Amino acid sequence: MEAEVASRMLERLDYVKLAPRRILDAGSGPSREAGSLLSRYRGAELLSLDFSLAMLRSGKRLFFEKKKFVCGDLAGLPFAPGTIDLAWSNMALHWVREPLGAFKEFSRVLAPEGLLMFSTLGPDTLKELRAAAGAARVHEFIDMHDLGDMLVAAGLSAPVMDMELIAVDYRAGEQLLGDLRASGQTNARVDRPRGLAGRGFLQQFRTAPLRATYEVVYGHAWKRAPAEQSVKTVRVFKRIP
Repeated sequence: MEAEVASRMLERLDYVKLAPRRILDAGSGPSREAGSLLSRYRGAELLSLDFSLAMLRSGKRLFFEKKKFVCGDLAGLPFAPGTIDLAWSNMALHWVREPLGAFKEFSRVLAPEGLLMFSTLGPDTLKELRAAAGAARVHEFIDMHDLGDMLVAAGLSAPVMDMELIAVDYRAGEQLLGDLRASGQTNARVDRPRGLAGRGFLQQFRTAPLRATYEVVYGHAWKRAPAEQSVKTVRVFKRIP
């Protein structure tokens, strides 16, 4: 899923006029998009940041010139103000407890005329799994309109938000659980049940066909020059294929 969403994000950069000198891949994981970003912006320096040291080490197996690895938190970026020209974050923000804090950090480190581009998951994600297993057993996701408001509150300008639904049909629920485990997805809710759901429930769930819907939310916003930051325009639209 992350690779497919990344390819769609990369297509959106075709419509953006930008020549970044320094790119931040925030929540990079194993740095899947490093090659594509460096091929598009030749000569740029790429900083791959992730909270997981193991993920960063796996990404180091793929060597790219002008690429650096940083272990850090989206809510406390270890970079000086105004030093990033493009902040890129693919499918990472839904793991942040308070996205507003991350957006404020992006705003702080972006240079004037710098761009933040991100993707994350919206509240309709895994709605079938939520109905089958119970709401408390599935991670919560934030509505794109709330994320758009957070971008403005963080001091970013001209935010644009949209979404699409991607559905995957599984012959058995066990296949979905396997995909979620393989991609490192888990339930991070503090109120999640700590006990087992029961052998009968798990057996029925694992063998029954299941559709998994992902509400993919895309957003981008700009760090304007100080004189321009007093004017903030929000353009929010919704696209469902």
